[in-house]
This record gives sequence, structure tokens and C-alpha cells, in this order.
Amino acid sequence: MIVCFDIGGTAIKGAAAYSPDDIRPFPRQPTPSGDFDAFVATMAHVIAQVDERPACIALSITGIIDPDTGLAVVANIPCIHGRPLKQDLEAALGLPVLIANDADCFVLAESALGAGRGHRVVFGVILGTGVGGGLVINQTLINSDGGFAGEWGHAPIAATEAGTPPVHLPRFQCGCGQIGCIDATCSARGLEKIHQHLHQVQLTSEEIVEGWQKGDAAASQTISVFVDVIAGPLALVINTTGTTIVPVGGGLSNAPNLMSAIDVAVRKRILRQFTRPLVVPAQCRIEPGLIGAAILGLNSNRP
Repeated sequence: MIVCFDIGGTAIKGAAAYSPDDIRPFPRQPTPSGDFDAFVATMAHVIAQVDERPACIALSITGIIDPDTGLAVVANIPCIHGRPLKQDLEAALGLPVLIANDADCFVLAESALGAGRGHRVVFGVILGTGVGGGLVINQTLINSDGGFAGEWGHAPIAATEAGTPPVHLPRFQCGCGQIGCIDATCSARGLEKIHQHLHQVQLTSEEIVEGWQKGDAAASQTISVFVDVIAGPLALVINTTGTTIVPVGGGLSNAPNLMSAIDVAVRKRILRQFTRPLVVPAQCRIEPGLIGAAILGLNSNRP
């Protein structure tokens, strides 16, 4: 048995995990984002609720562990940002600690229990407020020691011409400091920026997708450009990793027609030909971070 946590900026979700399909959640606790001692006490309170000593603690965090320094990079939780989080938690809690990015935990969940079941290589994609990803090979995270692998959203490669017929796009500023990232152009906010640029109208991503599904010409052009921009970089990731399935989570994955449009465009751009969908909506829609953290911990304790 292990105890797993999904650590968010506003809430900490904890659970006792006995197997990937036997995860028993505890009530959510507020995240003490500015007080490390209170942060540790919150975790200890959850751990104390189990009736045996866990083999380890596994965390899903909205950030990464820098593989060179071992320091946590978690901007929305100041009390753990910049800390050697694994060592500090192990010292405070007296148990082994494993930590992974929330996108990595998402793809672990999909690989074990979701759309990636039966696939050796699974690349999971997040299309929401940002663009993220994670890679699992043989049920094991490529980021087993932390790191940036899978962060396909951050590189200055977004097309400046896209759509049919092609239109010009600016290189949008990205939160990572670069200009022209896929994260800045193909996230939900990026979709809104494309629409604003093309039509000088501010709409939410949900309104744009709804308009496209109803046949609105302006929304249809925006989606055409969006799909064209995202398909090339995602095809490159698929060619590079050899993944045979791409589960997608995040807010934009809730639009099945959009997922189908991306899938068709991507399959036209890759070397290996698939007669089935490759880019598909994720199946683990509830608590994928917690499930992924559970699998991370359970896998580490396999004989």
C-alpha cells in the first residue's frame, strides 16, 4: 500500500492506493501554499488516516523537479518552490517520496487504465490553459528522475502561416519567456488569440468551438488555422517517439469533433499510417493526477 497525493494550488487530494484499480480517496484539504510546515502537516494528517505504514509517498505536482539541481519548480505553491522537495519531505515524513509532474501522472493513468492500455509507447497531451505532455514507455515514465521531457508545448516553432487558404499569424508571447511556442498558440487561450487576430472579436474557446460546430464561418476559419498549427508539431512528436496512441486531456479535449479534426490532420502528416484514430480523448476523466501518482508509487514497489 502507498499513499498518493495530487497537489494543486488550491487543494491537496490524498488517497491510499492498494492497486491501480483500488484507490481510496480521503477528503480534500486546502493547500497551505505559503507555509511549508503547514504543508507537511496537511500531508501527515492524510497519512495518519491509513491503518498501516505505507511503502512510500507519491506526489503529482503542477510543476517539475529540475533533474540537475533536484529543486522543485512550482510557481503556484511558493512554500515548495525552489526546495529540494523530495529530500525535505522524506526528512519530515520519514518515508520514501516520489514526485512527478501532473501531465506525467496523467499519461501514467492513461497508459495503465485509459486509452493507452495495451500500447507500449504512450504520449499523453494536455490541451487546456496550457499545452503539456508526458511520455510512458513500457508502463514507465521517461521522466523517472524528474525533468522536462514531454514538454512539447515549449519551443518557438508555431507556424506563422496556417489554414486553408493560408493566413498570417503573429508569434505570440509565451509564459515561458519565448515567442512562438505551441503553448501560446494552441492552448485554449491561444485559440482565443487566433480568433481575436483573425476577426477582431473576443470569444472564449468554448464559444469558438460551439460556433464552429454550428457552421459559423469565422469560427470555422479559426479552427482550421488552429488544427493546421498544432498538427505539424504533434506529428513530429509521434514520429520521434514512435507512440501508437495519443490520449488528450484538458478542456479542449471535451470537444470530440475537435479531437477528430486534429487526429485526421496529424495522421496525414506522420510516416506510419494508422487506419484507426491515433489522437483520442482521454478516458481517465476523474482524478487522473491522483491515479497517476498512485501508479507511480505502486510501480516503484513492484517485486
